[in-house]
Amino acid sequence: MTLFGSLFTSVTGLSAQSRAMGMISDNVANVNTTAYKLAEARFTNLVVQQAGSRAYSPGGVSARPFHTIGNQGLIQSSSSPIHVAIVGRGFFVVNSTADATGQRLFARAGDFATDSLGNLRTPSGFYVQGWRLDQNGAPVDVNQLETVNVNIVNGMALASTRVAIGANLDADQTAFTGAYVAGDMAANLAGGGGVAPHFSRVVQIYDSLGRAHELTFAFLKDPVANVWNAEVVADPADVDTTVHPNGLIASGQITFNGDGTLATNGLTPVVAGAQGAVITWLAAGGADPSDLVIDLGEPGTTDGLAQFASPTRVAFVSQNGSGVGTLNSLAVDEDGFVVASFTNGQQRRLYRLALATFPNPAGLDPRTGNVYAASIESGEYVLLAPGEGGAGRLAPSSIEASNVDIADEFTKMIVTQRAYSANARVISTTDEMLDELIRLRR
Repeated sequence: MTLFGSLFTSVTGLSAQSRAMGMISDNVANVNTTAYKLAEARFTNLVVQQAGSRAYSPGGVSARPFHTIGNQGLIQSSSSPIHVAIVGRGFFVVNSTADATGQRLFARAGDFATDSLGNLRTPSGFYVQGWRLDQNGAPVDVNQLETVNVNIVNGMALASTRVAIGANLDADQTAFTGAYVAGDMAANLAGGGGVAPHFSRVVQIYDSLGRAHELTFAFLKDPVANVWNAEVVADPADVDTTVHPNGLIASGQITFNGDGTLATNGLTPVVAGAQGAVITWLAAGGADPSDLVIDLGEPGTTDGLAQFASPTRVAFVSQNGSGVGTLNSLAVDEDGFVVASFTNGQQRRLYRLALATFPNPAGLDPRTGNVYAASIESGEYVLLAPGEGGAGRLAPSSIEASNVDIADEFTKMIVTQRAYSANARVISTTDEMLDELIRLRR
């Protein structure tokens, strides 16, 4: 029984070392696989219950794989803006199909790419999941993940909500002494008589459809010292003139302090909105009304309009809108936001990647494609935003390398080979002993 037990024990040793060599070969083969986690052979002895204190029955050994899923790989830089690495705990959530009917799986590999339909996918073809965001960058539904698809936006336009002008109005300008009423400069600019401004400047703004419009800032020196009449005028062909006669958007008096700084901004909108002056565009154009803040500077400063005894000149004009732009590039930032950039210089957050954390990541079930499935050993996952609630942070334009150490694997290969040879020698030795036993009868 003991000799045959030795044979069986050595067979388990050969089997265990073979399995260990298989894990080593798998590790070496995947040394360049993004975020691959090496498998280690964990050996466990097999004990046969002994018949007595002086008897011994050999058992053997078994080898079970242990995946070092919780071990961080080296973070390497990448030239792709949609490559991203997890530093710390967590897994990207992926799906086997683009819709919700597929299997939900988990991955550490962040070397993403977009397919022909605009879906963000892993190299093995799984679909990356995230929270879809509205136009304000807030999640549409925090309880629902969906496949990240950049084709949800074909273009983008940004309506102007603020316009600012910085200029010096000449304090030595000869004042207008005629009869002036609000709207006279608008009538003059529209070609209908009125009063010509002493100074005017055109600023381009954009409506909600990305259509460009011109606003004219017009100024007329008042006989009262340090006072200027001001009007903001749109092209009458662009606006509803029943609301904005001759295109008038706002009018009033601008006053200055004796040191040249702005005292008061007396512009009053024709139609006041929640933020500033409402501009009602022509209905035929289809654009929503604009609610425009007209910024002439902070009172008591010269960061906008000022009045000094020097020629009138403009220092700057600015507005925050833009025309229509098409999708130009895509990037994933350190907070997990998938950001689309457009040819008009604007950016928009489309999705936010979710990270799944597990009580026992080592208990995950590895699957083909460098992904993992949840199991009883891993526990239930929790979805978190990157960097929150114990989830790892993200490293943009980076990938996580395999955690395989080639030198260590080759060392284990030598040990495994020697162990296999030793078990084979035990078998051959036991065979010789059995042969000797058989020859005793001769």
